[in-house]
Parts: sequence; C-alpha cells; structure tokens
Amino acid sequence: MTSSILKASFYTFGCRLNQAETALISSKFRSDGYDIVPIEEKTDVCVINSCTVTEQADAKCRQLIRKILRNNPDAYVAVVGCYSQTGWQSLQKIDGIDLIVGTAEKLNVLEHIGGDPVKGVETRLVRPSILKTPFTIEADSTNIPTTRANLKIQDGCNFMCSFCIIPFARGRARSRAFWDIQREAISLVESGYQELVITGVNIGTYEYEGQSFLDVIKMLLSIEGLKRLRISSIEPTTIPVELIDIMAESEVLCSHFHIPLQSGSDKILEKMKRLYNQSKYLEFLDLARAKIPDLLLATDIIVGFPGEEEEDFAESCRILEDYMAYAHVFPYSERQGTASQRLVEKSDSQIKKKRSKRLQEISQEKKQEFYQRFIGKTVRVLTEEKDRSGRWVGFSDNYIKVAIADNSLSANQLIKVQIESVEKNMAIGSVALEEK
Repeated sequence: MTSSILKASFYTFGCRLNQAETALISSKFRSDGYDIVPIEEKTDVCVINSCTVTEQADAKCRQLIRKILRNNPDAYVAVVGCYSQTGWQSLQKIDGIDLIVGTAEKLNVLEHIGGDPVKGVETRLVRPSILKTPFTIEADSTNIPTTRANLKIQDGCNFMCSFCIIPFARGRARSRAFWDIQREAISLVESGYQELVITGVNIGTYEYEGQSFLDVIKMLLSIEGLKRLRISSIEPTTIPVELIDIMAESEVLCSHFHIPLQSGSDKILEKMKRLYNQSKYLEFLDLARAKIPDLLLATDIIVGFPGEEEEDFAESCRILEDYMAYAHVFPYSERQGTASQRLVEKSDSQIKKKRSKRLQEISQEKKQEFYQRFIGKTVRVLTEEKDRSGRWVGFSDNYIKVAIADNSLSANQLIKVQIESVEKNMAIGSVALEEK
C-alpha cells in the first residue's frame, strides 16, 4: 500500500435499509481502489448516510458533521440520504460540507465526487426528482466484510401515515427488478454469506411484473446454499397469511417478525392514519404465535402522539407486555409537512419522557423473560464478532443475541449452541455437544 491510495470513511444513521445502502456505497469505493477506514481516522473522503425520521436524528447528523470537520478539516465531506433530501437547506448552512446528495442519487455519490475529491469552497447540491419506476442496483456487495448481508428489494412508501416524513424523504413505493434481487442473492450466497436480510421501506408492498413479496420469499428460499433468510421490519397489513405457514415449516426462514404497532389505541391509530386497528393487529399475532412456538415478536411504538391520553398509552403497554419480546420506543417528533403537524393537541415533553422510560423498562423485562425461556435449549447461532470479553457473539434464528466463550470458533460459523444463562440483553451459551 502506498500513500497515494485514497482513504474513505462512512457513517450510517437510522434504519437497516440505510445500513444496506451504506454497504453498497462503500463497496463502490472499495472497488474503485479506496482504502476503507473507521470514521475516527484521518481520511480523504467522509460519506455520512443521513436519517430524518425524528428531529433528534437531524440534530445528531449535524453534530457529527461538525465533529468530523473539526477533527478532519481537510476531508471531503458528502452528506447523502433522507436528511439531504428534506433538510438540504439546513445542511447548506454548515460550512465545510462539499456535497449534498438526495435519495435518488445516493448510491452514485462516488460518481458525483469524481476522481479528484478536492475540498471546495461551495457546497454542491445533487437532488433530482425521485422516480416511481422499478429499479436495479449495480453495486457489488459481495466484497463487504460481514457475515449477514442486507438485501434491498424495495424503496419508498405510499401509506402516508400522518406522523411519517419517509414518503417525502424517499418518495413513493417502487420495487427492485425481481431478476436483479435473484442475481445479487445468488452472488451473495456463492460468496459465503450464510444469512440474507430482506430490507426496504415497506417490503410487504413489493410488486414487480406480477411478482409479489411472497414470490420473493419463495425464490430466495429456493437458492441452493442459503442457510438463513430473515425478514426485517414489515407493515402489519402487508404480511400474507401464507407466510406464517412457510415460516413454521422452513428451517431457512427465521422465526422472527418485527411488526410496527406505533400505538395500541384505536383512537390514536386512526389519528396516525394507520391502516389497521388493534383487533386486526392482534389477530395476526395470535395466529403466528399459535403456529410458530419459538417465534420472536418485536415492534415499534411511538409515545406522546398528539392526543395520546393515559388510557391510550396503557393499551400500548398492555400489548407490549402480552405479546412482544421487545420494542423500539420513539418519542413523537413533529416533522415539517406531515399531517400530524397540523393537529391542535401537542404533547408535553415531560410526559413523553416518562412514558418512553416506562415502555423501555417493560421492553427490557420482556426481552429478559423471552431469553430465559431458552435456558437449557439448543439454538442455531451465526457467529459475527467478538465482544470486549473475547466471547463470540451472534444471533439465533429467532434473533436472540448469544455470547459463546470458545476460542476454537471463528466468524461466520453457523453452529448449534446450548443456552446456559442470561445476562442483560444477552444469552450465554456453549457449543452443543453434537457440534464438537
């Protein structure tokens, strides 16, 4: 390696889809000869993949940009993604940003930087319209050093929930060409990836030339050599019931659903413009739990939506306690241009803080309770990385985080592990005797 090799660093805010897209972007840089380095190191180019789902996400992005510019003032800084799409005016006010790239062109940020990333005096904005047409992805993600690969199948959303900025940040729903999903999936499996994770904004709405989300699942399950297939967050009204039977019978499709609830109250769900009520949501969960005994159910809950009263909040708590292994909790954040911004009722910040803390406590209790159910049982774990104690850490098929103290292991091994105990947010196990 010579000093002439350019270095690039990346930082990702937000969802699994953003992580998948950062992986694709960094893969392009690596293929172009860049040396990929951690965000803390001195670098020639820094790409920040932004999120704008909450006001806090915007603020964290601005804070990171300023920190990078202080620590690495000569770095070419490109900010891409959702915040670049909706909040580009705010980003233009930060001196030192060289390039702002919206959603439509984020995967092409390397091309917009060009071959000579020289820091300029003005911020360049690339923000074309987001097309509604199907898409393909040219980047090769097989050279990314990880054990699980995120597979993007869809982008955008048509649901227009009253609190959500995503349709403005990512545009309307559009699907990736079916054959292009298959091409990348086969390539990933042939490259040694044992688990694929299906990602997108609203993956259950996938539709391409008569092919549905269920067709994507069936196609991926037919790929020879694929050991595990995981579904990321999926909207409750888009899940085909047949998927439950496939999950119950398949050794490849992971028994794990992350289904956003947002609120347990029918009154609040209606204000949110969600497309279901509590009864329909729970009907699916009951069916899934009955057919898949070891199923892990997780969810997203928004706290402090305008008009949320104690009885509404209590319904969210009850569903978390009765059904879920854990929840991602989000205090309601007003987003410019969304329908909920026009609601007269406003949420008290202290009440939001108190309710968030309560839900997080319940979530922690439920995760511990779910993990403890598996003490003495054997689960299948994909080893990913070592923790600070030198233990190998990975996830079971049903997304239990497991640590194994065994120096004979290495990354990307799919092994059977017996769960022996549970600590905070972690199950502790050892390699099952049948594996030795």
